[in-house]
Amino acid sequence: MIETVNCLIIGAGPAGYTAAIYAARANLKPVLYTGIEPGGQLMTTTDVENYPGYPDAVTGPKMMDDFQKQAERVGADIRFGVVTKVDFSEKIHKVWIDEDTEIHAKAVIIATGAKAKWLGLPSETRLNGSGVSACAVCDGFLFKGKEVAIVGAGDTACEEALYLSNLCPTVHMIVRSEKMRASKIMQDRVLAKENIKVYWNSETDEVLGANKVDAIRLRNNKTNELTEIKVEGFFVAIGHKPNSDIFKGWLDMDEAGYIITIPSTTKTKVAGVFAAGDVQDKVYRQAVTSAGTGCMAALDAERYLAEHFH
Repeated sequence: MIETVNCLIIGAGPAGYTAAIYAARANLKPVLYTGIEPGGQLMTTTDVENYPGYPDAVTGPKMMDDFQKQAERVGADIRFGVVTKVDFSEKIHKVWIDEDTEIHAKAVIIATGAKAKWLGLPSETRLNGSGVSACAVCDGFLFKGKEVAIVGAGDTACEEALYLSNLCPTVHMIVRSEKMRASKIMQDRVLAKENIKVYWNSETDEVLGANKVDAIRLRNNKTNELTEIKVEGFFVAIGHKPNSDIFKGWLDMDEAGYIITIPSTTKTKVAGVFAAGDVQDKVYRQAVTSAGTGCMAALDAERYLAEHFH
């Protein structure tokens, strides 16, 4: 089955839904395929307190439900399906859904997001959203005045440790080797902060707690010695993986797989293909910035369609 559409949106997080709202209101008749995880990373977030317009906070799933309803109300066609192949070699872009439906699209907005990398502990999965988080900027405020731990050794981990250090009495930072990967300036800032305690050559053996995080158990890589630290929050900052594999070979990406867009736009190197949200943003990674780039992508797509398809 082949279907031709004006504007195809791939992904259903803040970027995808916002793009759908703007594209529908511009009468582009957008079709959005949600992918395997409608709502993206926000589906594992409990309270979102930093998105404007929700004064009493909102759960991630409720917020994504609101976004979807708003997109549908203004005319976006939201469908459940997974993109399995693309062909961006011609002016009309070809995208296959679940291997059998072939969509021909004049404009494509990629909003497939990213996944946080996890340590792979069953307890980490079980307590995700109950003290375990992959975003200190999103969830740190919930742990104001409480002891927390963060695992990671790159610039993001250092940034998040510093952010948490302004909210929490002690930040226990767990580093796997005897040195950090972060830039020297970030390392110096962390090491100068009195309430950040760094545990070198250490790995998280277990996150402890029945229904919420009570403590973590560390293993020293050199001595095998186990240590328990009482914390109420456990932040994993070992990186993200953008959901961009399917576009490899078609679009420019950085070494981590983030899609490269022309600065100050959402345009990729392929005319008529745009990228928004966490699949192209490794710096901010917030719901509100994703929504912002979703708006930009829809406006960029609208201008492109007006210029190239009269």
